Amino acid sequence: MKLGARSAAIGLMIAAIAPSPAAAQTLAIDLPAGSVSAQVLALGRLARVSVVVTDPRLWSKPVPALRGRMSALAALRLIAARCGGEVEPIDAALFRLVPKRTPLPRAHPARPRPPVPAVPPPEPPAPDIIVVGSKRDLPFGRVAGQVMRVSGRDLEFGGVGGTERLTSRLSTVASTYLGAGRNKLFIRGIADSSFTGPSQATVGQYFGDLRLSYNAPDPDLRLADLAAVEVLAGPQGTLYGAGSLGGLIRLVPNLVELDRTSGSVAIGASATQHGAPGYDAQGVLNVPIVTDRLGVRLVATSVEEGGYIDKPLLGRHDVNTTRIDGGRGTVHLKIADDWSAELIGIGQRIRGADSQYADRGARALTRNARVVEGFGADFGQGQFVLSGKVGDVRLRSSTGITAHDLTERYDATLVGDDPTLFTQANRTRMVANETRGWVTHADGSGWLLGLSFTDNRTRLSRAFVSPGQRQQLPGVSNAVQEITAYGEASIRATRTVLLTGGLRVGRSVLTGAAEDSLLQNTPEGLATLASRREVSVLPSASALIDAGPNATMYLRYQQGFRPGGLTIYNGDVQRFNNDHVGTIEAGYRFGRAARDPFAFSFTVAHTGWRNIQADFLDGGGFPSTANVGDGDIWTVETTASARLARGLRIDAAISLNDSSINERAPKDLPVAGASGGPVGAAARLGPIPNIANVTARVGMTYDAALSDHARLKVDGWARYVGVSRLGLGPELGEEQGNLVDSGITARVGWDRFGVTIGVTNLTDARGNRFALGTPFLTGRAQVTPLRPRTLRIGFDAAF
Repeated sequence: MKLGARSAAIGLMIAAIAPSPAAAQTLAIDLPAGSVSAQVLALGRLARVSVVVTDPRLWSKPVPALRGRMSALAALRLIAARCGGEVEPIDAALFRLVPKRTPLPRAHPARPRPPVPAVPPPEPPAPDIIVVGSKRDLPFGRVAGQVMRVSGRDLEFGGVGGTERLTSRLSTVASTYLGAGRNKLFIRGIADSSFTGPSQATVGQYFGDLRLSYNAPDPDLRLADLAAVEVLAGPQGTLYGAGSLGGLIRLVPNLVELDRTSGSVAIGASATQHGAPGYDAQGVLNVPIVTDRLGVRLVATSVEEGGYIDKPLLGRHDVNTTRIDGGRGTVHLKIADDWSAELIGIGQRIRGADSQYADRGARALTRNARVVEGFGADFGQGQFVLSGKVGDVRLRSSTGITAHDLTERYDATLVGDDPTLFTQANRTRMVANETRGWVTHADGSGWLLGLSFTDNRTRLSRAFVSPGQRQQLPGVSNAVQEITAYGEASIRATRTVLLTGGLRVGRSVLTGAAEDSLLQNTPEGLATLASRREVSVLPSASALIDAGPNATMYLRYQQGFRPGGLTIYNGDVQRFNNDHVGTIEAGYRFGRAARDPFAFSFTVAHTGWRNIQADFLDGGGFPSTANVGDGDIWTVETTASARLARGLRIDAAISLNDSSINERAPKDLPVAGASGGPVGAAARLGPIPNIANVTARVGMTYDAALSDHARLKVDGWARYVGVSRLGLGPELGEEQGNLVDSGITARVGWDRFGVTIGVTNLTDARGNRFALGTPFLTGRAQVTPLRPRTLRIGFDAAF
């Protein structure tokens, strides 16, 4: 469909998505009188459908109240009729609202026309998909920077999954592969190391407005009942503070519905070639307790991932079976028209019977270890969220308490020695609050002011365990208290240029203590463990240019940092300092993949990373942390999407990374070299670990009606991960990557239920996702293969 010359090219898409579209279901509609924009927004959230408004004149037209029981499509048609428009269905959950076409008049003799102005008066473009991670509810087209958004419906397609579902759909997000609940995530090539230590993560992970973790690995929550997952490339220091060097991943949950009872269930069974079977189950229940006032939404998930690694020396097969159980509950209270409160509880338990790595060069999918390397992770978080509005200012305050415990076991058996395990337990407790107020105008201008507080405490304990004895090793505890104030403002410099500036000022108090260490009560130890204070100032600036219909260009600069802490190095407690990044990026966007026949984006970014914190192996083979040097990272990322035919779309993405670490750290800090000792001055340490030089993805989706009540959807993809290295120096110089993963899922759905069948790793490739299973020199090189070809059959139903 072509837009007229006077039409602004971008409309509004509301993405409130559930496993089953509600466009044809009868709903209780109660939309107060107002503008088309207000009614379309409310209807989209209620029915979980997407609506594109292509003409800003329709967007601002007043319409009367709409009440009654009807389908979302019927309600949308009534809105269209009242504003002089009409509805164009695109698929089961996507519609266009366009000006009503009028029949061409019969031919008449030419009449003189009144003069028309050469340049029509500018009209503000209608908003676009709302980017919740902007903290100002900015439309997608008003965000300067790289933003990726994956709908919850796409993430759940083919059964509930975790973070690996996200990485399989994006080329810019990378991960280690130690196992569920143990992995580190990286965005835009900013990766510190392969190991989990006291350093803060480089990616901020959020549920709503609150961070899920601080310096723990990815909790790997099941991505169930979400409206979307947003990924904002970093750094994001101005809005999100410490630990967002590479960017952030934000889970956006579906809202509690206060006017209807609804629910869904999805179950599946899987069979892994060369391995054990598995299953997955998910249930969602939404219940209004007091209609239009109080409601609750519950989510429960249970997954068992069948193992596929054998341990012949123990006579065990398929040892790495992993069980993941979790849930979420939300209570929503509508206090007044513009005020609401929510209580949110999140919990998940992971138990891995054994690790998922294999021996390099041995029989495929086997590991000649004589110990059981099980692991476990427990995660819990409670949130209280208060939202409201005073005049034009929107307010939101979120407070949360988080507990995250991770226990890992590694094979530490040296050649010829008795079986030995190295155990490591990381205990994290966090209290956080964020309170902010903001105003956002239709043209993208506006402002934001906020305050945040974080108190994070971790304790790392370690031990060697062998038959009949346990040797406790030095441990360490760290605490960070951070108070920050931040702000951001955007102004329209011209009709086509939006300028944004921001600043974050924070004060951190860092303390630590030796645990089970000989230094604990010595003068040297007490001196080492003294607390310190740091002040951080993180500015940001950007320019966004409307480059034509449906196109924008942007230039952005932002900084990020991580606080320092304490670590254990060769048996002693040592300090490591904060690190800092500054990134400048330029990009171009055209269209929206889920809306337009063609969409394209291009981003190039340069990051300077100073005083890099990295977790590495010390001289004894133990994970430690130090400032290893300075780095430079160049990243180029391109995405494209095209609608080849009605219901058929192809997507492609590629990320290119070039990096180096080329300077030594200050002399008083330990730095991991080729043999775990200090690095010489001006040493070149090589590229940043765990970041492939090339990552590319291609996907194809087909969605079509089979009959009046049945639809077919097919989603297939392939993802190539290029070569990367495990770490720095020859001991950690093993290559990994250079592999292709793939999958395809098909679903036939009727009004209330559907059946899916899917296959992952279509070629049954082995590959090596991650060249580490244990940090100790066991005499066996290691690989982490892809999960073998897996077939899943599932059933889902909704009411």
